[in-house]
Amino acid sequence: MKKEPKFRPKPGQVDFTGIRYCPVINCVVKYGRKILVVQRSSGMRLYPGYWNGVSGFLDDQRSLEEKVRDELGEELGIRKKNILAIRLGQIFHQEAPKYQKTWIVHPVLVTVDTDVVTLDWEAQNYRWLMLKDVKQLKLLPGFDRVLGSFFNK
Repeated sequence: MKKEPKFRPKPGQVDFTGIRYCPVINCVVKYGRKILVVQRSSGMRLYPGYWNGVSGFLDDQRSLEEKVRDELGEELGIRKKNILAIRLGQIFHQEAPKYQKTWIVHPVLVTVDTDVVTLDWEAQNYRWLMLKDVKQLKLLPGFDRVLGSFFNK
């Protein structure tokens, strides 16, 4: 089990560790009729073992599209050339009393032309599934709402 490294902000990056309201992206990656879910590593500080999309803090001045491309590259090994479309859904707040946070969730639907994935340390497993099968997993709180932004319930 790999433990999450201590966060050290880069120049221009915001450290949300002690901040209540945190803007984040949560990406639903779609290939054909299937969507990708990743199981967060057991060494993660937040929501270990939960299934989710690819997520990340909006903690610098990069555009949403740049952040999405960077997160997919880092966490999945998916290159910019493999991203066909990026679409933002309805932003919402997700309360997380356990972590004393309010996540300002930016749902993003990312259509890709490959199902080849190389995970980094943040995830311990992944699956390409139909939507109905995703809903059977132990999902990160609010991920069902992210999915609902793009797919009929």
